Amino acid sequence: MKRRLPIAVLFIAGLLAAACTGGVAAGDASKKTEPIQHLVVIFQENVSFDHYFATYPNAKDPNGEPAFKGSDATPSVNGLNDNLLTANTNSAQPRRLGRTPAELLTCDQDHSYGDEQKAFDKGLMDKFVETVGASSGKSPTGSPCDPKQVMDYYDGNSVTALWNYAQRFAMSDNSYGTTFGPSSPGALNLVSGQTHGVGATATPGTSSLNGEIENGSVIGDPQPLGDDCSSRDQVQMTGKNVGDLLNTNNVTWGFFEGGFRPTTAYDPSTGAKAVCGSTHNVGAALGGTGKTGANPWGTKADYIPHHEPFQYYASTANPHHLPPSSPDKIGQTDQAHHQYDLADFWTAANDGNLPAVSFLKAAGYQDGHAAYSDPVDEQQFLVDTINKLQNLSDWKSTAVVIAYDDSDGWYDHQMSPIVNQSQGTADQLTGAAQCGTSAPAGGYQDRCGYGPRLPLLVVSPWARQNYVDHSVTDQSSILRFIEDNWNLGRIGDSSYDAKAGTLVNMFDFSHANNGHLLLDPSTGEPSDS
Repeated sequence: MKRRLPIAVLFIAGLLAAACTGGVAAGDASKKTEPIQHLVVIFQENVSFDHYFATYPNAKDPNGEPAFKGSDATPSVNGLNDNLLTANTNSAQPRRLGRTPAELLTCDQDHSYGDEQKAFDKGLMDKFVETVGASSGKSPTGSPCDPKQVMDYYDGNSVTALWNYAQRFAMSDNSYGTTFGPSSPGALNLVSGQTHGVGATATPGTSSLNGEIENGSVIGDPQPLGDDCSSRDQVQMTGKNVGDLLNTNNVTWGFFEGGFRPTTAYDPSTGAKAVCGSTHNVGAALGGTGKTGANPWGTKADYIPHHEPFQYYASTANPHHLPPSSPDKIGQTDQAHHQYDLADFWTAANDGNLPAVSFLKAAGYQDGHAAYSDPVDEQQFLVDTINKLQNLSDWKSTAVVIAYDDSDGWYDHQMSPIVNQSQGTADQLTGAAQCGTSAPAGGYQDRCGYGPRLPLLVVSPWARQNYVDHSVTDQSSILRFIEDNWNLGRIGDSSYDAKAGTLVNMFDFSHANNGHLLLDPSTGEPSDS
């Protein structure tokens, strides 16, 4: 068994790694040479790196599941070795999950800010079952939640498309959530590198929004204040986001989410709110419809307010879900404020008006989130999207980044480098109310990070082929790539963008690799069509 290092050594090693990360230069933005004119960020839900890539590139390949054969030239990946698979120091061993509905439709794990830190156990990474494993309730298929499931993982027979994209293009095995916590912090960090700055709030609960806000920082999942489709505790953020920078520099952009288009439109004459009523069956790709047409696994709303980060800011919000004033205004500033339905993205793309920067968010049932989505439905969305993008004339100047908002609490063995410490009451990384002892950036507490390790892939004609990036990056590295590629400047106010490692290592801007890889949306295997 691998010898475990002392806690202090692990934590100091993380801090040293963080110091190196903070010194990574993203390049001189005034001397832009990269041929990326269109960036598409597909921001999915709730997956740790080990949950999807634990044994990459080695899949079990049982009969009846899509096959995967990795190249012998695949670089080494920091996944689960034999000791971690069979002599893991957690109280349960990792188990492979297959493609049956019971294995794909899992329970949602605990991924709260403080409990995720407890799971790290001061760097020993051995308290996942006890602290974040789901122990109550049932999965969509009716199976009782088992906290041991938090250790489990998929391989290339279930997340086949992602493994094939990693083979043809580039992936990272050293990228992290910017901070600990669930979806809202991850979404905010993607667009601003900042979870501090709560302004106005509205809540039916307590003044602290039931622990969702601590010291002015978002650590939970409050919804955007004023969004017609928000239904519970709400907040509005102050400060800037990347949309503000893009607008100032006249760069076209948009955030496109499934279900954003309301089923009942806002009525300005009466003030009646818009209604986001579109839904889909959970497990749709698995045939979950039942003999009578009723879905035994339930339905899920397409639009999820706290997954839409720009709605938190008055400067970029479209609270009434107004449509673009015309198709040719998609990506430009009008009544939609750059916030759209996914269908609007394809209207613009098919008309040859692909925005320079696009953020895509799947409808709930396809976003990969445990308890209401699954890897096969997620794969359907990813492959459909990337296949269509590859058939556009703009593909030659496009890069797709596939990233995730948080880990859902799923086990990952790699301790993150801690680049920003915190001593808020919710912090638990190195002790009660402690994530280290140094003062946090900007004096803003409850932004302990980096958080858990997450998947990150780049799919592009300009991506390196079968490449694994080992340099340290985080969610705000995507923000920094946008800032540098379009010469936008920085967010400021202690945004993590100033610390972020570069994504440029995942590209080869001197050689396009003729990167087309069309996959079957159902199996994730290469397609002839």
